[in-house]
Amino acid sequence: MEDALQEALGTTVLQPTGHMGGGCISHGQSYDTDHGRVFVKCNSQLEARRMFEGEMASLEAILKTGTIKVPKPIKVIDLPECSTVFVMEHLEMRAVNRHSAQLGTQLADLHLYNQRLGEKLKKEGSTVGKGQGQTEVQFVDQFGFHTVTCCGYLPQVNDWHSDWVSFFTRQRIQPQMDMIEKKSGDREARELWAQLQLKIPSLFCDMEIFPALLHGDLWGGNVAEDDSGPDYF
Repeated sequence: MEDALQEALGTTVLQPTGHMGGGCISHGQSYDTDHGRVFVKCNSQLEARRMFEGEMASLEAILKTGTIKVPKPIKVIDLPECSTVFVMEHLEMRAVNRHSAQLGTQLADLHLYNQRLGEKLKKEGSTVGKGQGQTEVQFVDQFGFHTVTCCGYLPQVNDWHSDWVSFFTRQRIQPQMDMIEKKSGDREARELWAQLQLKIPSLFCDMEIFPALLHGDLWGGNVAEDDSGPDYF
């Protein structure tokens, strides 16, 4: 695997550093390369490429906001022996301690980023353009994401919707109910869901909900810190 990874990264050096990590789904370790130290997540399941591609797109989107620190995503690679790896920047991390308050502030900044961008554009009466070699940051006025993401191995379709209630009902709750019906054929759950769908809009009729970029899987296992502040991954 390491020979194929070395070739895919175009590096003459691929030296394990001894830093290892992982969770209940993937495992990983860090390597020194010609281009610096990287962290490589590995998974052998068929769903791994879709999962890693969604994670890469998510990290890219968060990184562009400049609100919180995330490892820079590099590449998703299919390797021999049916393994897929996700290569990203290596970060030196430890458990959150000194920077917990900053973590909360940065998370709020991330959630407010799109709304603030919209207010800025409205005030200026213009759009955020891009110069030579720069990436355009666009205001998003709908709910969704440009690609499929995953919760574990479960795909989450993120088709765009003009209102949050429709998005949450159709793209989040409905797939869960479909799985329940497929696995157990729970007739009562199906009937109750049909009734609940009609009532959901009334629960949010007095709320103005703005599209916001969310981490999507933010819990204690996906945050850490270094000397400069919190890290999200």
